[in-house]
Amino acid sequence: MKNFFDQADAATIISRVQHINPASTPHWGKMTAAQMLAHCNAAMEMALGKKQVKRAWFSYLVGWLAKPMFLNEKPFPKGLPTDPSLLAGDGNGVEEEKNKLIGQIQELASGGPGVVTTAAHSFFGKLTAEQWARGMYKHLDHHLQQFGV
Repeated sequence: MKNFFDQADAATIISRVQHINPASTPHWGKMTAAQMLAHCNAAMEMALGKKQVKRAWFSYLVGWLAKPMFLNEKPFPKGLPTDPSLLAGDGNGVEEEKNKLIGQIQELASGGPGVVTTAAHSFFGKLTAEQWARGMYKHLDHHLQQFGV
């Protein structure tokens, strides 16, 4: 499965991120390009241990059931709800959020398992570094597909 510890997979996602611009519109959902990039940055910050997100009580009940969906090869379904703690408004605009996201992808790809948080995911609970790398790849792939790139 594709993941950010594979340099070629990271380069592919970075290339796709570079195609996002202020005029990019979603094929589904309500996020603008800036909101999507800010949201993806917040998720990457969680994976890198830069952002602590408290687990909702609901995640303890069903997170373990949904974890296999997070880690398998199938794309995420369209219209999944977004964790409110990972909604970041418009952030700092498309170009700044895009550059920040590319930097975080590079940080994860070059740092390997040692840069990944040991804290639990806000919904899925405990993840290995490899699971974080696969899940973050899949998450970004989902949102880039949302914006047609």
